[in-house]
Amino acid sequence: MSSEHTEHTEPRGSFDYPRAWEADVVLSDGGTVHLRPVVPDDADGLVALHGRLSERTRYFRYFGAYPRIPQRDLDRFSRVDHHDRVAFAALLGDDIIAVGRYERLDEGPSAEVAFVVDDAHQGRGLGSILLEHLAAAASEVGLRRFVAEVLAENSAMVRVFRDAGYQVSRAIEEGVLHLEFDIDPTEESLAVARSREQAAEARSVHNLLHPRSVAVIGASTDPTKIGYAVLTNLLSADFAGTVYPVNPEHRSVRGVRAYPSVLDIPDSVDLAVVAVPADQVESVLDGALAKGVKTLLIVSGGFGESGLHGLHAELRLVGEARAHGMRVVGPNALGVLNTDASVRLNATLAPRLPARGRTGFFCQSGALGTAILADAEARGLGLSTFVSAGNRADVSGNDLLQYWETDPNTDLVLLYLESFGNPRKFARLARRLARTKPVVAVKSGRHAVRPQLAATSAEVDESSVQALFEQAGVVRVESLAQLFDTALVLAHQPLPSGPRVGIVGNSSAIGMLAADTARAQGLRLAFDPVDVGAQTGPEEFAAAVREALNSPETDALVVVFVPPLAIPGTTYARALREAVIDLHKEKPIVSTFLAAEGVPAELAVLTEDGAPTRGSVPSYPSPERAVNALARVVRYAAWRQRPQGNLVRPAGLHVEQAQAVVRELMTGVAEQATVLEDHEVVRLLSCYGIDVVPFRVASEVDDAVAAAAELGYPVAIKAVDERLRGRPDLAGVRLDLSSEDSVRVAYRDICEVSGEDEVYVQRMAAKGISCVIGLQDDPSFGTLVSFGLSGLVSNLLGDRAYRAVPLTDVDAATLIREPRTAPLLTGYRGDEPSDLAALQDLVLRVAALAEDNPEVRSLSLEPILASPAGAFVANARAVLGPPPSRPDTGPRRLRPINAPAEG
Repeated sequence: MSSEHTEHTEPRGSFDYPRAWEADVVLSDGGTVHLRPVVPDDADGLVALHGRLSERTRYFRYFGAYPRIPQRDLDRFSRVDHHDRVAFAALLGDDIIAVGRYERLDEGPSAEVAFVVDDAHQGRGLGSILLEHLAAAASEVGLRRFVAEVLAENSAMVRVFRDAGYQVSRAIEEGVLHLEFDIDPTEESLAVARSREQAAEARSVHNLLHPRSVAVIGASTDPTKIGYAVLTNLLSADFAGTVYPVNPEHRSVRGVRAYPSVLDIPDSVDLAVVAVPADQVESVLDGALAKGVKTLLIVSGGFGESGLHGLHAELRLVGEARAHGMRVVGPNALGVLNTDASVRLNATLAPRLPARGRTGFFCQSGALGTAILADAEARGLGLSTFVSAGNRADVSGNDLLQYWETDPNTDLVLLYLESFGNPRKFARLARRLARTKPVVAVKSGRHAVRPQLAATSAEVDESSVQALFEQAGVVRVESLAQLFDTALVLAHQPLPSGPRVGIVGNSSAIGMLAADTARAQGLRLAFDPVDVGAQTGPEEFAAAVREALNSPETDALVVVFVPPLAIPGTTYARALREAVIDLHKEKPIVSTFLAAEGVPAELAVLTEDGAPTRGSVPSYPSPERAVNALARVVRYAAWRQRPQGNLVRPAGLHVEQAQAVVRELMTGVAEQATVLEDHEVVRLLSCYGIDVVPFRVASEVDDAVAAAAELGYPVAIKAVDERLRGRPDLAGVRLDLSSEDSVRVAYRDICEVSGEDEVYVQRMAAKGISCVIGLQDDPSFGTLVSFGLSGLVSNLLGDRAYRAVPLTDVDAATLIREPRTAPLLTGYRGDEPSDLAALQDLVLRVAALAEDNPEVRSLSLEPILASPAGAFVANARAVLGPPPSRPDTGPRRLRPINAPAEG
């Protein structure tokens, strides 16, 4: 912009900016910066940034040479009101490396926007990030449009606006482009931001897993120290890059030249492994920051897991690292592995680099990580990459999901999760990844989170976890054993095309056991289990397997085998393997071969380096475990075959009207939850096209009669007390009243039962099956929509299905079919089916209401009477309250570093 138009006025509270606007963000090259609003103290930093700009950059920004900032302009740049004039600074350490600002025009809904980026940091995506955060801040204060004046030759700046996903209109006059666009997020702008986030976070993990140089800070000559173990393991794996031991007391460690500090290393350092005591880590960090290390891997303990003092140190350390452009793994981490032949990285405390495979593994616990690696090796499961993040102060499972999505060396993802840092983001990433690569997860620690994870964890209850995993297509398992059982099928066998299972074996008892387990898991038997007999030879056994695989009736095969006494089992194994390889059928096979666990050598198809690969047949100690693993894979394959659906918004939504209603109802009670009155609920729901069956409240018998006449007979009379209305003996309800006399009798009866004069008089809806749609707010996860049939039995059994907002049309359709009692809606025993489309439409309207109005903390539509004539809402209850923080909404940012609670 050639000039700043408005005259200088003293800003409102220049230091008092919304703290939620601060953020750490990942740039396109995987580095990080800290973003915050500009304050008057930034004046010197702004002058320094201006002094580093090239003449060309200054000309593009100010339309002239502008060699120095006049004091008047400096005051204006550094003193903003964080409302009509907003500016963000991107800081790397103490240096401001980019600034973006907007200024409201003529007190209207538009603002002029501009930014400038230090020449040394151009091309890292800073312009796009500043635009996202400025647009989000502008939306908060009621702005709707941005305008910008850009020199036509400034192609980089024009590209920032053009590629952001907004609908940009442009006009050119005398070499200056005038650009205008609405800043409300569009599907395209959101997709652009998500795509850039994925690329940036994946890049930061790529930097971690593909270092060209590794410094071991705290490398030791003492075999009992972890600094000795890490260095030894790096060297033993034959790391493809350069290893630099850092030890101020020795010239060399393990025969490799050592350096007194990381600053003395002559070349750049991509990854620094920190193995010094906790109280020395801060001084190590200073050197790593000065050196420009990309990633810090802290294997040292003594941080969050050791108490409040350690947690303070951990959070301070991560904040400092991120502010200087660095990601952190740990503290208290086992480390990271990459088996790629061109990397061969073993930066862990585990002594052996596992066999190379195509499975990525993330876990939090370091102690568990050692057992996981040993188990993977014992079972013949090769890994591509492995990360144990310890206290997960910065790099988390979500970062790894971003990386694995585009990693060509990973086909399967395994997660051992003790807690969620950002569950909503996990759901989004896992759902996208699981469409192309299976994700198998153990979610442990449901009732307790380790202290060192508490500061970066969100509490998520069991129903939320289940909903999260099912909706995202994540294969959920209960234990590590089940994790590996399932992984062996997914890593080595194709996905089944359906649920029909064939069983072939040489023991009828074990075959029946497999069949019973298959039925219990909802699989269909393609045919009765085939028993070839205990004395059958290898060729006949293989022929039976071939026939079962060739059958068009089978989608998958279970081979159960008990070794006969006369012929070695290995002969049968070879015959089986050859039969499978010859057929090239895309059908998965699991076995109980010799009761082996993992991939027996005789059933393995090996890579060049001798590790089992695709085509290998996994074996299990029991038929139950084999079938259970197969069943999980069948369910995952079915999820993947289902259409993803589209995020749909039903017609006839009046969002602005609803938001005005919510603002009005929240006036004066903004800090507390408030239960809405009946007429308020009806008013809010009507904005979303949800009609409640007409009713009146009557407090005298004549009022009740008048209300019935107005509504039209037949009517129902109900107690105001919910507990009485919900009683199975209908003590608080009288239905199908078709005359004035019956209304009078019913009124007296209900008043006697309830002890109150007030009743509801409601028009009778078409008779139907009583259902409930609810909203359950989770402060970390977002909002869950629930569906089930009403009644004590459904409540007692917890027969509810859940989906997370936002919902696709497929989510809504599957939600109403998922409860165990749902067949009652679809024509159970010859009844006419209810109008499922009407129920589905209601679900989508409730989901839209939740998404647009986070102040709606809970909502219950109960009962909804579902019948062939439609779905009719007979009663509704809503609670409004202060909206929770909404992680994973708004502009791109890393998970905030939470300050621990005092005391």
